[in-house]
Amino acid sequence: MPALAGLLPDGRVRPGTAVSAGGDMPLLLALAADAVTSGPGRTGPVGWAAIGLPSLGPLAAADAGLDLGAGMWVDAPGRQWPQVLHAVLEAVPVVMTGPLTPVPDRVRRRLAAALRRSGAVLLAAEGWDGAQVRLRVTAATWEGVGTGEGLLRGRRVRVTADGRGAAGRVRQAELWLPGPDGTVSLAAPSSLPTGLAAPAAAPGPAAAPGSRAPVRRTGPLRAVG
Repeated sequence: MPALAGLLPDGRVRPGTAVSAGGDMPLLLALAADAVTSGPGRTGPVGWAAIGLPSLGPLAAADAGLDLGAGMWVDAPGRQWPQVLHAVLEAVPVVMTGPLTPVPDRVRRRLAAALRRSGAVLLAAEGWDGAQVRLRVTAATWEGVGTGEGLLRGRRVRVTADGRGAAGRVRQAELWLPGPDGTVSLAAPSSLPTGLAAPAAAPGPAAAPGSRAPVRRTGPLRAVG
């Protein structure tokens, strides 16, 4: 995805590495959509999974560009989430995770080894110890609303990236996330306000990906397709 290329080493999420999205759901989905299409030799649907992200709905995933027929949700992995994540990393190329409870360093080392061995991509909604790249939205504003009237057209954000090794240099980019057409794209430089605007899941026709009404489910694991 050209919009994210300048923020990532080699212009993409490297296989076998972890990236954190700083708590921004539209950014997490954009990373996942990029990861399922940018891997070497990938053709056709690429498997992906969402672990511990019960607020992520099928419509938001599809709008972001993810193939629902290749997706899996584990909404509530519970106390055994390290074992669940380990198994999914061995089988699914792109894995998103929500906030998960802390675990000992030895468990994280085992997960990191599984990630490297499988060549999967781990995308953490919030922080992740050992993430090679850390992205975060450092400024955001919704456009399209006048003085008490109008419709939300798009969200302009400034994304800051840093990390380890090749990702150690701090980088920034201004993006439409999402833009007026619902896609993620580079935005012309502007004077964004300091700090963050309202949460990404703003109401209105152009609400950010990731917002949805609660869905009643019968179990913690569901697959689409």
